[in-house]
Order: sequence, then C-alpha cells, then structure tokens
Amino acid sequence: MTTLLKVFMQKEVALNVFGEPLIPCSFDPLTGFFRDGCCKTNEEDVGSHLVCAVVTKQFLQFSLEKGNDLITPRPEYQFPGLVAGDQWCLCINRWVEAASANCAPLIKLESTHIHALETVALDVLKQYSSEV
Repeated sequence: MTTLLKVFMQKEVALNVFGEPLIPCSFDPLTGFFRDGCCKTNEEDVGSHLVCAVVTKQFLQFSLEKGNDLITPRPEYQFPGLVAGDQWCLCINRWVEAASANCAPLIKLESTHIHALETVALDVLKQYSSEV
C-alpha cells in the first residue's frame, strides 16, 4: 500500500448530527471553514462553523447588528456576500444567539456537523429543520 493511500485511508470521515457522513451544505456560495462546501471543523476553527443554515433576511440583519457582516461581498476572503435563501455554515454560538433572539434560520440537519450536539440537543436542532 502506498503512503498516499495510507494517509487517505486514515482521514476521518466527518459526520452529521445523525452520525452519518456529512452531506455538503453549499457550493454556491462556497461555504465552510475550509471553503469546501461542508461544515467540517478542526482545532483551527475557533468559530466552530458547524451549522448548515438557510439564511434569512432577518438573520442576516441580526448578524450584522452583532458585528458580523454576512451581506457585504469580501472577495479577498472568497466571500460573495449572502442573500436570503443562501445556505451557509454558521458558527454554532451565533446560531444559538439567534435562536435566543427568535431569529435563528432553519438548518439542514444532514449537513450540520455532529459536534453541534456538544452545544445544542438534537431535539432542539430538529425543531429548526428545513426539511419539515
């Protein structure tokens, strides 16, 4: 077995909140901490971009008021700016804040990383499922 194959086989498969392989969140716009379309994470992701959300105008305004402008394009960071209906990997803590303020966007559970369950119970996440 080649070294490259060994490295590939050792890579951990990212899981969603159901314990199944993580489904991509969005390729247009390209999302994720790694800008690979998935809400994957590692120790470098201090924001914990775990939640695949379908953003709303209300949530985008909430985020802007909290100091995180998700509306304005920032090409230098490969960020196109978001509009209502876009899917985007959100930081778990921002999503929890939005839920407390009654403006949390719906989420795609199959695209939300299993580590989100360390902060929010699955029953709560299911209440915000976009697949209702």
